[in-house]
Amino acid sequence: MAFGSAMIKEFNSINNYQKASRPIIFACIAALNEEISISNMIIQSKKYVDEVFVCDDGSIDSTGSISNKMGAHVIRHEVNIGKGSAIKDLFLLVSRYNPDAVVMLDADGQHNASDIPKLIEPILMRDADVVIGSRFITGAKTDVPLYRRFGLQLFNLLIKRGVGDTQSGFRAFSGKAVTIMTKCEEDGFGIETEQIFLARKYKLRIKEVPIDITYTGLIKTSTLNPINHGLQIIKTIFKYQSRDKPLIFWGIPSLILFSGCIISLILLSLRDNQSIAINISLIMSTIGCFFSSYFMGKKA
Repeated sequence: MAFGSAMIKEFNSINNYQKASRPIIFACIAALNEEISISNMIIQSKKYVDEVFVCDDGSIDSTGSISNKMGAHVIRHEVNIGKGSAIKDLFLLVSRYNPDAVVMLDADGQHNASDIPKLIEPILMRDADVVIGSRFITGAKTDVPLYRRFGLQLFNLLIKRGVGDTQSGFRAFSGKAVTIMTKCEEDGFGIETEQIFLARKYKLRIKEVPIDITYTGLIKTSTLNPINHGLQIIKTIFKYQSRDKPLIFWGIPSLILFSGCIISLILLSLRDNQSIAINISLIMSTIGCFFSSYFMGKKA
């Protein structure tokens, strides 16, 4: 990734941290048109981390310049690519400096930076590789709208990875986990879902801690409407479920179709007295379709 020369000089000053004897903590914030809230998020985050990194993902307001003035290290996308791309670029950058822990949080003000110590503690104690700030476990304080709560629980059910709040954007990662998360492919709002699938794939230890979060008074909590936001997440879920569990994802629907065809053929045979040879050929074709579907899913 290319950065402007002024930015390279500024980022190079961080190399001094590699010689530090204490844990080094960074915060990463993906931002799009967040000029109202970004300054406070940076100020509050800097109380608990060594450096704040912001990706200005094609903002048309003053998000980038304000972030610079607040002392954050800023990279910019000339056009809006998506939250996933912004997070990936931030992780690619901070992984150069070998931090002990990296916190990911949203720019819109819904996350409380005072929860950062709670998230990074399991990382520093080597009890976890990924820590998710949960809105739903005991001790959490949140005013999640009903429609959003319903959608979140649906996603949790579809993902089935032993995580109670799969869509929380308030997370902490070990240095090892950050490097693994640079493998993410999702450009949009499927990034949180993809991170969980990658964490399970690479056998990273995931822990959840309760956080305080508020939606009241926020101008916006997503740059997409809920339907488009949800569709991006569902697409990511289907993509990884079909890779990880092809027999379940492709085989079960095919088995249902196969069973339906068998029953239909039997009923037709009884009704029309069709020849056994024709029915056998149709059954064998259906079985072939079933196994073809399975192996196609396995290759996906």
